[in-house]
Amino acid sequence: MTLTSPHLGSSEAWTDARLLYALEEVVEKELNRHLKVVKDWMPHEYVPWSDGRNFPGLFEDGEAWEPQQSKVTDIGKIALVVNLLTEDNLPSYHHEIATLFGRDGAWGTWVHRWTAEEGRHGIVMRDYLLASRAVDPDKLEQFRMSHMSEGFESDNRHSMLHSVAYVAFQELATRISHRNTGHQSGDPVCDRMLARIATDENLHMVFYRNLLGAAFELAPDLTMQAVRDVVVNFRMPGHGMPGFERAAAQMAIGEIYNLRIHHDDVLQPVLRFLKVLEIDGLGPEGLKAQEELGLYMGGLDSEASKFDEKLAARKARMAARGR
Repeated sequence: MTLTSPHLGSSEAWTDARLLYALEEVVEKELNRHLKVVKDWMPHEYVPWSDGRNFPGLFEDGEAWEPQQSKVTDIGKIALVVNLLTEDNLPSYHHEIATLFGRDGAWGTWVHRWTAEEGRHGIVMRDYLLASRAVDPDKLEQFRMSHMSEGFESDNRHSMLHSVAYVAFQELATRISHRNTGHQSGDPVCDRMLARIATDENLHMVFYRNLLGAAFELAPDLTMQAVRDVVVNFRMPGHGMPGFERAAAQMAIGEIYNLRIHHDDVLQPVLRFLKVLEIDGLGPEGLKAQEELGLYMGGLDSEASKFDEKLAARKARMAARGR
C-alpha cells in the first residue's frame, strides 16, 4: 500500500483524498489484471443485420413497427428496455465516477477504460433492438429522452468508499439482470448478445470487489459502515426511469431480478467472498455496522422466502388455468 494509517480502525484517520491516494497501487494492480483477461469484441458482430429493414420517415419503403414482428417474449421486451435505458445514462455515470475518482493516474485510466467498455453495451443493445424489431422504436426513443433529460445522481455520490461499495454490488446485479434477460428473451441471438455483455459486467464487479477488499484492510470500520449503508439502501441505477416500478415488479415475477435473486446471487456472493460478516478487530462503529448488516441480511432472506411462496402460488394458479 502507498499509505497506511497508524490506527486502521480510526474513522478520523481517513478522508476520501487519503483513501484515493492509498488505494492507487491497488487500482493499478487491478487495472493491469483486468486488461490481461478482458477480451475486445465487436458490437456489430452480435447484431442480426439481415433482419433489419427501413422504418417510416425518410424512406418511402419504410415499414411501421408492429408487435408481432418481435421474436422476444413479453418479459424479455420489458427487461431489455429497462436494461438499455440504464446503459443509456453512461454520460452521467462517467461524470460521477470521474468526479469522485479523478482523471489522473491509474484511477483516471480505469475510469476511461470502464466507460469505453460500458459504451459497447448500449451500442449493441440498441442496434439489436432496432435491427430485430424487438420493441417499439418510437417509444424506446421517447423513454431514452425522458430518462436522460432527468439526469442521474447516485445515492452514494457523497463518499468515495460508499461509491466503491455500491458498484461492487451493482455491477454484479447488472450482470445477473442481463444474463437472466437473455435466458428469458426467447431469442438465441439476444441470449448470446447479453451473455457477452454479462461477461464484461462480471469483470467490472471483480475489479470493484477486490478494491473494496483492499479498503477493508486499510479502513475496516469506515468500509464496514459504507457496505452496511449501501446494502440496506440499495437501488438499481435505473430507478428514475419512466415506469420503473411497474417494470421492476414484472421483472421480479418473471424471475429476471427479484428479492431472492438479489439476496442469493448479488449480495451474498460479494459478502461471502470478502468474509465481511467474519471480520474481527473492528471498533465500536464498525462492529455496530457489521451487526446491523447481518440482521438486515437475515431479514432480507425472510422477505425473499415470502416472495418465493407468493411466486410459487401464482405459478400454481396459472398452471391450473392452463396458462
